[in-house]
Amino acid sequence: MYAIVDIETTGGKFNEEGITEIAIYRYDGHEVTDQFISLVNPEREIQPFVVNLTGINSSMLKNAPKFYEVAKRIVEITEDCIIVAHNSSFDYRILKTEFKRLGFPFKRKTLCTVELSQQLIPDMPSYSLGKLTRSLGIPISDRHRANGDAMATVKLFKMLLDKDLDKVIVKNAIKVEQKSKISTNLKDIIDKLPADTGVYYIHNADGEIIYIGKSNNIRKRIIQHFTGTNSKSKKIQKFVSTVTYEKTGSELAALLKESAEIKANKPIFNRALRKSIFTHALYQFTDKDGYINLKIDTSNREEMPITTFTTRLSAKNFLFKAVETYNLCQKLTGLYTTKTNCFKYDVKECQGACVNEEPADSYNKRVQELIEKFSYQNKDMLIIDKGRTIEEKTVFLIENGIFKGLGFFDLNHQINNRAILSSIITPMENNRDAQHIIQNYMRRNKRLKIVDLN
Repeated sequence: MYAIVDIETTGGKFNEEGITEIAIYRYDGHEVTDQFISLVNPEREIQPFVVNLTGINSSMLKNAPKFYEVAKRIVEITEDCIIVAHNSSFDYRILKTEFKRLGFPFKRKTLCTVELSQQLIPDMPSYSLGKLTRSLGIPISDRHRANGDAMATVKLFKMLLDKDLDKVIVKNAIKVEQKSKISTNLKDIIDKLPADTGVYYIHNADGEIIYIGKSNNIRKRIIQHFTGTNSKSKKIQKFVSTVTYEKTGSELAALLKESAEIKANKPIFNRALRKSIFTHALYQFTDKDGYINLKIDTSNREEMPITTFTTRLSAKNFLFKAVETYNLCQKLTGLYTTKTNCFKYDVKECQGACVNEEPADSYNKRVQELIEKFSYQNKDMLIIDKGRTIEEKTVFLIENGIFKGLGFFDLNHQINNRAILSSIITPMENNRDAQHIIQNYMRRNKRLKIVDLN
């Protein structure tokens, strides 16, 4: 659990400042669960430059509660939380100073979104909250007011959680929460999980990730783990302490994140994971007569396949449909072995590419249509899929046929502006598994929106 904080102060000498406004959002990693926003009477003078910056003056604070009147609420809303702020050393210092004046020790673990941004979104021109959110396409209102800055920090932190593939933020949070309460009741864990698409992380009591999985219904999948009787399920039931999750909305995002994060975190119970579910692929080559041939083969060849399949049977079924759809030759697709013409030529359904009657250029145009539809080799494009909420979309960036990463957006200008697009994308490795996952998903999901960047 996180308490995302922004504080406005009077300014003045170090450790003599007073709070003029405070905003705290209690955030569980997915949504805001509580909030506290208030002006505060600092009982001291506000520096003129601060008045000009924030617009907060002494007359506005005359009837505002003093710090001792809001202190209890601050303790309650930040209990068992990590304090998150943009330049957290400042906000945390101010809070500790105010509590110290009351004779009350205030101690919380902190996370700084400036430092996290520098690690997870390198090479930005500026890491000030205003300029950083502008670069990332994050809307911000009431700049230099506690509520506006705190809500912008919530949105920024949400993006940083998405970009944290190694799950360092979440693992650290688990360790803090375990000190106060360890849930050993599996039903309690299940009750907190959503029936949404995403990636889930099963942790032990030390916060270590022991298993990563993906599901279109996280809650249902965890129930299967907790009620399973096979060896892996029993081990998970023995060592599980808590389950965290990341909603993705898009199944493609969940598949890619699961693959990448298993490689990055190497959970102990994922080690026996099947090598590859994509065992076969469709390849192309040009024969001596200039015709493009299609061939199903195992997916461990070096060249880039047109698309990939989980079994040879599914590959052959796809190819049979493709022959019908694109009016292709059975012989040149490897579906009919013969030294002469294919069967469809005998029944007048093949235009004769198998016996060199149809010109190669004419036949190859139809093969290229198939390749264009199911392959992203050498393409610059965006794949747009559903997001985590109705308003949001997931975007996958392909540049010159190379998968660059994924991100989430809710405003079209975030993908229309190439600089903002690059900043919201979480970089991911373009390995063979990622290529297989994308190709397979594109083939199975005909309603995906594809945006050509050329």
